[in-house]
Amino acid sequence: MAIADVAAYAHLTDADIESLGAEFDAIRRDVEESLGARDAAYIRRTILFQRALDVASRLVIGLSGSRTGWLLGTASLAYAKSVENMEIGHNVGHGQWDWMNDPEIHSSTWEWDMVAVSSQWRYSHNYRHHVYTNIIGHDHDLGFGVMRVTRDEPWQPAHLFQPLRNALLAAVFEWGIAFQGVHSERDRPVSDGVRRSMLGRKVARQALKDYVVFPALTVKRWRRTLLAAGVANLLRNLWAYVVIFCGHFPDGAEKFTADVLGEETRGEWYLRQILGTANFRAGRVLAFSSGNLCYQIEHHCFPDLPSNRYAEISVRVRELCAKYDLPYTTASLPHQYLLTLRTIHKLALPDRFLTATADDAPETASEKKFVATAAVPGERQGGLRSALRARRTAQRRSLSLRGRRHGA
Repeated sequence: MAIADVAAYAHLTDADIESLGAEFDAIRRDVEESLGARDAAYIRRTILFQRALDVASRLVIGLSGSRTGWLLGTASLAYAKSVENMEIGHNVGHGQWDWMNDPEIHSSTWEWDMVAVSSQWRYSHNYRHHVYTNIIGHDHDLGFGVMRVTRDEPWQPAHLFQPLRNALLAAVFEWGIAFQGVHSERDRPVSDGVRRSMLGRKVARQALKDYVVFPALTVKRWRRTLLAAGVANLLRNLWAYVVIFCGHFPDGAEKFTADVLGEETRGEWYLRQILGTANFRAGRVLAFSSGNLCYQIEHHCFPDLPSNRYAEISVRVRELCAKYDLPYTTASLPHQYLLTLRTIHKLALPDRFLTATADDAPETASEKKFVATAAVPGERQGGLRSALRARRTAQRRSLSLRGRRHGA
């Protein structure tokens, strides 16, 4: 089922993992020591751009009487909301800009433009998800509590509706995050009433802003303004959903059992982040539009380092993956999303309809997948990437041998 021994799955020794951890710590030190005016200017420019685009979009929606103007204004508003959500709100909430000591751009004070309460999200995401990444029973982002994304979760008849749940979650993604934040805080000394009251106040503020105040300002054109806000929020939700899912559920984003938590070292934690996440290829515009979460591996290894540094960090992370013979999981955005959809639709079915074993499926794997190839002489050397290659070679040989026997 899921990975219980990270070192065994990665085919690395304890010394290898300790060395890997030291090299990742060195990346962190180098970036932290080089933070300065260039980085501060980046986030301030980003906030200025987002706010200017938000205002301009609303003016176009309210002042233009044409359908073209409405479409342009709505699309621009959706993009402004996406930038605020991904490149600003998400990354500020991670504390990426706390080093500036600017109260406006601090994780403890920023409240983003969506219904989820920032403080509740910081606990469910920064702590539950980033500390316990893809650990079954600990990471609430693993299927978001409504979908089966690993065979470690027993199949239930309700999973047949998983494709529909997936489409619904995509459309109301901000609400999924909001309710997840309320649910995750149940293990904290905060009463249910207080948590729900915080969420209720945030929902009221968002609804007042988008669906009452701005439509009222446009007077006779309030209907088009109201519709534009709803469409912009929908498009923002869909985009955030795609980006997040493509970083966590494609093939190669592994899952883990709680056994990995037993005295987990810093190096093992880094290794689990590399194995448990996936990137997608992006140019500068797509990277910015995704909040630089196209670099999900780098983000999980260094969640509190500024996102504008992830591109340069990725060069060093790739080099370390090559050095330690580890896979660096990446592909195009459409490819990663199609793999994610395949997992969601496939695991909606009972296990008896699935062909791969529970230890060797594209979406669910464990160290046991290598048992059959452990005895192949001279091929299982190096790290995980070589082991996977050797295993594929052994499988092809086995299929070829079976074919010859069947032909004979």
